[in-house]
Amino acid sequence: MNTIKLLLPLLLIITACTAPAPDLGYVPGDVMDIEPLIIGETIPDITLQNHQSESVNLLDDNAENTLFVFYRGGWCPFCSAELAELASIENQLYNLGFNIVAISPDSPEFLRQTMNDTDINYTLLSDNMMEASKAFGIAYRLDDDTYQRYKSNGMDLEERSGQQHHLLPAPAVYLSNPEGIIEFEYVNPDYRQRIDKDVLMAAARSLVESQNE
Repeated sequence: MNTIKLLLPLLLIITACTAPAPDLGYVPGDVMDIEPLIIGETIPDITLQNHQSESVNLLDDNAENTLFVFYRGGWCPFCSAELAELASIENQLYNLGFNIVAISPDSPEFLRQTMNDTDINYTLLSDNMMEASKAFGIAYRLDDDTYQRYKSNGMDLEERSGQQHHLLPAPAVYLSNPEGIIEFEYVNPDYRQRIDKDVLMAAARSLVESQNE
């Protein structure tokens, strides 16, 4: 997968040669301290709910190449822009044989709202307990001042998740193969920066081409 790795904007990627399994009992209070899963590791065996409150297992759903996108929630304008950009290339990804899954702390109720407000056809999953985000090593805890600032601006994270954990995921993108092995990752601690769709498409094509060699 050298071609894919060369596509990564290295200064923006949190990666390492080796990484310990994330401690699900510990969540850092600073996004810069997260320890994401890396290329070569396996997608966690976790079940979440979709917008209809139906159970979806991340591995069971991974019978094909899969794109996993972690976003902060439908309240985040940077996330909304990312989801819209993803929608603009979803048919190309489907044609390459990819399944598309976007995951956030929003409850199924708010996932439905996001789908009603946007032109999204791919799968949205609720990680309101933050189990998946912690297992992927990308969860972090908001400080009280930031939480209150968000709430005063109409972004009530407790209302949207139905939980009081005040956790968010660092925006992240993973491509995995049908065996659930991670082949590509993009994790950025700066929530204002998201992967360029052309880079994502190039990585997806490179993955498929390597499988066809």
